[in-house]
Amino acid sequence: MSHAIIAAEAGGPEVLHLEETTTGQPGHGQLLVKVAAAGVNFIDMYQRGGLYPVPFPFTPGAEAAGEVIAVGDGVDGYSVGDRVATGEGRACYARHALIDAAKALPVPDGISDQVAAAIPLQGMTAHYLINSTYKVQSGQTVLTHAGAGGVGLLLTQLLKAAGARVITTVSTEDKEVLARKAGANEVLGYEGLVSNVHELTDGTGVDVVFDGVGKSTFDDSLASLRTRGTMVLFGAASGPVPEFDLQRLNAAGSLYVTRPKLADYLLDIEERRWRSSELFDAILSGELSVDVGASYPLADAAQAHADLQARKTTGKVLLVP
Repeated sequence: MSHAIIAAEAGGPEVLHLEETTTGQPGHGQLLVKVAAAGVNFIDMYQRGGLYPVPFPFTPGAEAAGEVIAVGDGVDGYSVGDRVATGEGRACYARHALIDAAKALPVPDGISDQVAAAIPLQGMTAHYLINSTYKVQSGQTVLTHAGAGGVGLLLTQLLKAAGARVITTVSTEDKEVLARKAGANEVLGYEGLVSNVHELTDGTGVDVVFDGVGKSTFDDSLASLRTRGTMVLFGAASGPVPEFDLQRLNAAGSLYVTRPKLADYLLDIEERRWRSSELFDAILSGELSVDVGASYPLADAAQAHADLQARKTTGKVLLVP
């Protein structure tokens, strides 16, 4: 027997409960992993709350790291005892999880289990955003939101390594300290954002905005762009953006808007290994620091969701079985 967090129906954090489960043995192409830590992400809340439809009863969790304890048929390159991580798992809020070997990421020596669990989803999101969705060039000015969040802190560090000027937003003074520590050139509040951005850019606006907040920041993000600037909307922490008239893009200066998702930037093993290996290498070299802001026991998944939803956390939030 094992244990997992299960939601019997869609709802608030209170629907999450720890229950006894049976994980089973790995099938063809799968690994059975003893979970050392599982990442808590906004997509888990969207699924739990019903914004993203999933079948119930439902165990959240696409991200985890741990030790391989059984290997299914048709798997090459993995053995019992190997350490792996994934950002494309299923039901990872558990003591044991079945992971597709093709979507597993080998964890190198020198990377702790908690860091390995913290990097796949948010780290590879940051990587694809600035390397593939919009290739950031040295000298460009970038606006990011939620600069003290898990993606925000990683984005800032990777953007600085690429030579960009980073403007980011936060909601508290404590979060401002974290954002500046990550290397942000300018840290702003959400009030008066557009005028402050234009003042910092001599009225030009920024080259690109990476916006994972959504509804509450979308209009200001668009208004902060330079002519022919690009808006990258990759999340909806404050809620989904309402439908809007595309003519606004014309009137605001021939702007671009895109709504990417991680799965479309992890199309094969080679792409997964490229993104994850660059991230792990950056961590090992000291170029990239991963901030685990909070770790909760697996049984406290509901509290972890409540705190993340209330924007009380910073950095990465983990569940530890």
